[in-house]
Amino acid sequence: MAMVTALGGCAWFGSGSAPKPMDLGPNVVNLPVRQAWTVRIPAIKDANVRAQVQGQDVIVAAADGTVVSINASNGRESWRGQAGKSLQTGVGADGRHAAVVTTGNELVVLEGGNKLWSKPLSTSVFTAPLVAGGRIFVLAADRSVSAFDAQNGAHLWTQRREGEPLVLRQQGVLMPYGNTLLAGLSGRLVALNPDDGRVEWEAPLASPRGTNDVERLVDLVGPASRVGNAVCARAFQAAVGCVDANVGRTAWSQTAKGAVGIAADAEYVFGTESNGILQAWNLADGTKRWSVDRFQHRKLSAPLVLGRAVVMADETGLVHLVSKQDGSHLNRLNTDGTGVAAAPVVAADTLVVVTRGGGIYGFRPD
Repeated sequence: MAMVTALGGCAWFGSGSAPKPMDLGPNVVNLPVRQAWTVRIPAIKDANVRAQVQGQDVIVAAADGTVVSINASNGRESWRGQAGKSLQTGVGADGRHAAVVTTGNELVVLEGGNKLWSKPLSTSVFTAPLVAGGRIFVLAADRSVSAFDAQNGAHLWTQRREGEPLVLRQQGVLMPYGNTLLAGLSGRLVALNPDDGRVEWEAPLASPRGTNDVERLVDLVGPASRVGNAVCARAFQAAVGCVDANVGRTAWSQTAKGAVGIAADAEYVFGTESNGILQAWNLADGTKRWSVDRFQHRKLSAPLVLGRAVVMADETGLVHLVSKQDGSHLNRLNTDGTGVAAAPVVAADTLVVVTRGGGIYGFRPD
């Protein structure tokens, strides 16, 4: 697991002297946006964070175990709870229950900010739990998937697979699709029956290549994106592709060298490559539509599609809005300068950005 930690860090931060980012030039505002509110929570130290949207609320977990639900329409806290220990994952939630995993491999579930139950796990977890259908689903580092009763923590089932020598210490893919549970296992999107863990289909997005364990690592990384029956995801430093989840068939897969998840809408799939290039592919067949290189070496987050804009943030805390049609500049927003900890999200017509320093910012069109 020491190699897992090192690899996950290298995937995001690189090693040695980092190349100097390109000058962005003046911020010419083509899409006016204003800061509507801000909330502070304790610092977020790990890159394993995601902001979870449930209705009008955004739920975020800090490194010290603090879990906060914020109404995105006004920036007010709906509730604040404490897992009791430092966290290894982000938070998963369904509007009633919120679940996290601690650095001691303990699954902790809260209800309305109050700790409901906790349960030790046998292996490390780097992906936020999925809370759905009255159950808590956990994707572990050994590529097992387990289900627990959300109310009392009773173990329901575990699906185990043959593991590989290395896994990434970052958010993977675990999401619902109708009455099916989708999980990223190695370079495959795998559909499981949520009632018993039975595998229903597997669709490859990338295959292991290379001569050593590092080169052969092809874990899927989150966030993934669903548009109708298309579920699109990235295989770490290998490919971006989409799966027809109705039939469990890979629609297309294109070589791509990125380390964070993707976003999609009815026309395009968007991804930020490890060198900072923003790339757009055609959703239907994976053909490249456009790319922009002015964000090179800025260590971009996964993108978000918001109206006519694609939104992503960088390690300095800048939030970039570009046109989804051609990548042209729309606006650039400032946060607290500590770097953005998770892919931006939208709730209650508000763009929500979370920084490593614990700043949560709500932005709206002006």
